[in-house]
Amino acid sequence: MKIFPLFLLAFLFTLASFAQDITGQWNGVLKVTGVQLRLVFNIKKSETGYSATMDSPDQGAFGIPATAASFEDDKLKVAITNANITYEGTLGEDNIIIGVFNQGGQSFPMNLSRKEIAKLGSNRPQEPKKPFPYRSEDVIFENSQAEILLAGTLTMPEKEGTYPAVVLISGSGPQNRDEELMGHKPFLVLSDYLTKNGIAVLRFDDRGTAASTGNFAAATSVDFATDVASAVQYLQARPEIDKSKIGLIGHSEGGIIAPMVAGGSDDIDFLVLLAGTGIRGDELLLAQQRLIGEVSGMSPNQLEESAMLNRGIFDIVLKDQGTEELKGDLRNYMAQTYRNIPTANLPSGMTEGKFVDEQMAQMASLATPWMQYFIKYDPAPALEKVSCPVLAINGEKDLQVPAKENLEAIKAALAKGGNTKVTTMELPGLNHLFQEAKTGAPSEYAEIEQTFSPKAMEVVLEWIKERVR
Repeated sequence: MKIFPLFLLAFLFTLASFAQDITGQWNGVLKVTGVQLRLVFNIKKSETGYSATMDSPDQGAFGIPATAASFEDDKLKVAITNANITYEGTLGEDNIIIGVFNQGGQSFPMNLSRKEIAKLGSNRPQEPKKPFPYRSEDVIFENSQAEILLAGTLTMPEKEGTYPAVVLISGSGPQNRDEELMGHKPFLVLSDYLTKNGIAVLRFDDRGTAASTGNFAAATSVDFATDVASAVQYLQARPEIDKSKIGLIGHSEGGIIAPMVAGGSDDIDFLVLLAGTGIRGDELLLAQQRLIGEVSGMSPNQLEESAMLNRGIFDIVLKDQGTEELKGDLRNYMAQTYRNIPTANLPSGMTEGKFVDEQMAQMASLATPWMQYFIKYDPAPALEKVSCPVLAINGEKDLQVPAKENLEAIKAALAKGGNTKVTTMELPGLNHLFQEAKTGAPSEYAEIEQTFSPKAMEVVLEWIKERVR
């Protein structure tokens, strides 16, 4: 369950006339709770005025169209109302825009310049470099049920023969085949390690992402499960793959999807769940918010208030209702929340309408099919149907999918279904990405040079080798 802040929704702006030339590329770095995101504004001039697009290279988002902004008296103002975002800055004689990025009442200094900013956290010593000591082939396979094409990479040992194989299943959010995030490529590192040790690996871009077709925004975990099933079918058609030794490795949400596929198929011979979940989505999110809040320095009272507010929100989502009814109930809930806040605690000029609008903007994701499905989804029934061997591992410092309660829930569900071929492990010192971490906070992800703990990869490899001998 990736919780990275996505401030970059629909940056739109138009620029009024100004004295200095503002066309071209402007680069900045947004720093939020230790996480750094590069932003690039590409501004063009036409007969009717100015137009622009925005890129977020570290999130793999490019060419986001822009509207609704102004540039007067050297002041640039940008507003994104549906995301409750504003940016205001002043262009100085040194050709640097000194400004502030604001979302939901929180402000972050962010300056823009013409100078291109190097990729943040670019020191990733584990990333493999070409030429690889194995075969690497870009492939395309079809999900005929969804009528989409999925693009990926199949890596196989150099020596001719048939090999056991795994399909890698990414976590939540649009991910490319390397599961690239925060300057890391976990699936590239993991596939390299496994293939060097005799296991073929298929990793692919999520539907609607990178080179894969389809609509990611309209999909839920159930839809993604059909993509994974199609990947398995593709492997079965490859003569280099041992059809009796095909497994699934799912990270985070991928740990939800893998049991969905395995429970309804005789073609899956083993599962590896990396930070997979065993509890219902709303319970997981509440635990996640509490743990991250604690390491972020929130007081016990703040944590309690946040939990109460979010519990109320999730209870509304848990109702089986349409999108418009959901939005109406959430607006009413936020209005009541505003009325319960002491006047002294409200920002100056904060009206009920403005408060509700700001909160609704921040909760926009609750109306998406994926989030509604995830909050309501209980992994246990799918796990109960899994009969193949399962390895479930979590990092002890994982604040997004807490290890103890999720591993216990996974083990209990598998046992209820009669599966005794189960290994669960809590790995000391590792976070949600299986990095060796200090606190486990998401703000550390980009700062840590390590992409994937060698100890964790070794656990996965040795367990798989026992299954495929």
